[in-house]
Amino acid sequence: QVQLVESGGGLVQAGGSLRLSCAASRSIVSIPAMGWYRQAPGKQRELVATITTGTSTNYADSVKGRFTISRDNAKNTVYLQMNSLKPEDTAVYYCNAVYYAYNYWGQGTQVTVSS
Repeated sequence: QVQLVESGGGLVQAGGSLRLSCAASRSIVSIPAMGWYRQAPGKQRELVATITTGTSTNYADSVKGRFTISRDNAKNTVYLQMNSLKPEDTAVYYCNAVYYAYNYWGQGTQVTVSS
């Protein structure tokens, strides 16, 4: 099993930055893929970014060039650095881990971008 705890959300003005953190309950070296998803009110949950143990990354087109996903294996933590935030980035952001073909999710952290 994997427990995930997100932090770092909040209220920011458009053009600002936030860094989200996702702390895992086990070594993330053993977790093949981790990522961030988001869900805005009335919309489906969507992929934001993923990272593998080999540090290969993938981003949604809407965040490319603005968001950066990274991992610190020593801290068992995955980060999402979000720059140049836009009001349309407002959502609950969820951390995800794929471990033994099972999806684990955190409780989510709210990001609100004001215009």
